[in-house]
Amino acid sequence: MGSGRKIGSEESVLRIHQTIARDLGTAILTGRHRPGELFEGEIEASERLGVSRTAYREAVRILIAKGMLESRPKAGTRVLPRSRWNVLDPEMLAWMFAGEPDAGFIRDLFELRGVIEPAAAEFAARRRTDEQLATMEAALAEMGRFGLSTPDGRAADQRFHHAVLAATHNDALEALASSVGAAVSWTTTFKHRKKLMPRDPLPDHRAVFQAIAARDTAAARATMAELLRLALADMDIAINEPGG
Repeated sequence: MGSGRKIGSEESVLRIHQTIARDLGTAILTGRHRPGELFEGEIEASERLGVSRTAYREAVRILIAKGMLESRPKAGTRVLPRSRWNVLDPEMLAWMFAGEPDAGFIRDLFELRGVIEPAAAEFAARRRTDEQLATMEAALAEMGRFGLSTPDGRAADQRFHHAVLAATHNDALEALASSVGAAVSWTTTFKHRKKLMPRDPLPDHRAVFQAIAARDTAAARATMAELLRLALADMDIAINEPGG
């Protein structure tokens, strides 16, 4: 379980239990711990990692909350099936994309976005306020200024998609903003990590913005669907790149 390495001072930026949770979560995601596998006891694990039992216990609680582990009295702590994991949890997405994410899961994310975001763009075209439109426009300007290869540019990309969801004025859709935003950010990061820039996606975002600004609901749905289709095509290139 885990890599067996000691938690060092170089990771002091993270609370110790968050670091443990990340390491254990990554080990589960990469298949080093399989569903149904029993974890070692709290005392043994904390001693091996060189951490307190309290810190280890808190890390396990984080993974239980994400649906990755189950702990029962006398039965111990086991890895749950993938179908129980909260794969849209922003922190879990970060762990997945820190390594080499599964190509099938990337496509799953785009299929989910394809269900949510074109409909959200249509609602946004019908319901957006001038203030929300200004937020989208400002995000586009920053995407153009910084580029999606930079953290600032990717943050602006997230703000654009978040603003579209907010403009639906639908609480259930807006609640998905953090998960959608994390998916946007990490898939873009992955593509740029492969140093692959097949095209500039900014015009696709501008087309969505222009349709929303014009209150053209059909065009808003269509342009967002096209944005996602092209983004997935870019990801397919990144996934299939030799060495990736």
